[in-house]
Amino acid sequence: MSIVPVTGVTVAPKTSSVAMGATRNLVATVAPTNATNKSVTWATSDPLIATVSASGVVTPVAAGTCTITVTTVDGSFTDVCNLPVTA
Repeated sequence: MSIVPVTGVTVAPKTSSVAMGATRNLVATVAPTNATNKSVTWATSDPLIATVSASGVVTPVAAGTCTITVTTVDGSFTDVCNLPVTA
């Protein structure tokens, strides 16, 4: 079996807001669809504004704006979602 390398990743939605007390699910789409390793990691630019789980669920902590970044394990491709948190 040959290894199919990752060529990119996109996050949806690209821009979204979330209100305090709610959560937002972000979805990472790894390209190509037949990539061997579709694993990704998630990170937040400011954990005091919002946290993000390993599955892309964003939980607001305080009002403000942060950037959520998804990174592929294979190739370290990234994409971001700009995320305002509203009170």
